[in-house]
Amino acid sequence: MSDLNNKKIIVGVSGGIAAYKSAELVRLLIKQGAQVQVVMTLSAQEFVTPLTFQALSGRMVRSDLFDVAAEAGMGHIELAHWADLIIIAPATANTIAKIVHGVADNLLTTLCIASQSPLLIAPAMNQQMWAHQATQENISRLAALSSTFICGPAAGEQACGDTGLGRMEEPQTLLEHAANALLLSHSCSPERAELLKGKRVLITAGPTIEDIDPVRYISNRSSGKMGYAIAQAAINEGAQVQLVSGPVSIKSPQNAQLYKVRSAQQMHEIVLSLAASADIFIATAAVADYRPITKKTEKIKKETQNLTLELIKNPDILSDVAALANGPVTIGFAAETNDLEHYAIDKLKRKKLNMIAANQVGDTKGFEKENNELNLFWYKGSSETQDGVLLAKKLPFASKKYLAQQLIEHIAKTFCTQSSKK
Repeated sequence: MSDLNNKKIIVGVSGGIAAYKSAELVRLLIKQGAQVQVVMTLSAQEFVTPLTFQALSGRMVRSDLFDVAAEAGMGHIELAHWADLIIIAPATANTIAKIVHGVADNLLTTLCIASQSPLLIAPAMNQQMWAHQATQENISRLAALSSTFICGPAAGEQACGDTGLGRMEEPQTLLEHAANALLLSHSCSPERAELLKGKRVLITAGPTIEDIDPVRYISNRSSGKMGYAIAQAAINEGAQVQLVSGPVSIKSPQNAQLYKVRSAQQMHEIVLSLAASADIFIATAAVADYRPITKKTEKIKKETQNLTLELIKNPDILSDVAALANGPVTIGFAAETNDLEHYAIDKLKRKKLNMIAANQVGDTKGFEKENNELNLFWYKGSSETQDGVLLAKKLPFASKKYLAQQLIEHIAKTFCTQSSKK
């Protein structure tokens, strides 16, 4: 993992029982050639002594906000400038809340606010604390920041005796995420070549909502996170991005042209009006396959034991774009619970797509999660007759931001080296 060689990394340790795992993380980072500076909160020192981290890192542990021995007492600014990456492991609910709300009352939280370096957060707390609405809102706000990455938590038995989500991810997993964060940070650098400069990229994201009556509807669990991350990744590569989004609770990338829709029919109408002028179309939206034939104008009353809804198929946005003459390079998504490869390749062939990105949903993957993995399938040869060689590539489990950047780079290098169109 040479991506970490000679990188300057701050490992922030906050006060949780998982602090003992951070010692192994420091050891692994040093083994990869990184320069590691450990910063501990006072609470963290109740679990592991600074001497442990000093022995592993070869550096004095820092914990004082105003260190008279560092840069005339402005050590927090010096450290903030020094770091290539900040990792907080474990990140307690308290530390996460402080960062979100800009509370700089200790060295660790001050560094996070004063630094422009990417931030990798490894939450660790009681399962009920993790599930609390306040914590989830804080995590969502952090995850929305382009330079912040969330790793975990994992599920399992906890020190308090509870079982559930809240365990800090293992040090080896954090090591891989640290390398990913640094690579993605480099990909977003304005100094690097932009793979999609001048290209027009059309993206759909989020769910659609199909109304039954004024208060009820059919929808799904899509959060829009993958689609919005792909939009940001395309912008990072210099693309002009049009984002057609169903109802979501996350902010659109600043430089994307946003079109808000509610239903599949609305999304179909806008996408078809834009697709002819697009170079690339990426359909990440979880579009409802069916809608009620009629929408009731008044709330349906609970009067009978059974209720039958008559549904009609929605227009197939992906197929219609792929069928356009001289249309854009068309990338579909397939969210599957089983037989992922079989269903993905079938969709690739049936809809005559240029590429399909398939992901497993359920458990810790897919909808409403910060991390995922993708399996890419495409044909080398004619994309219309699909008589070429079927190729595959797996993008391993990582943050959706990192996956999005990898996907965009792969699309650009595969389809945009010669022509924008199919």
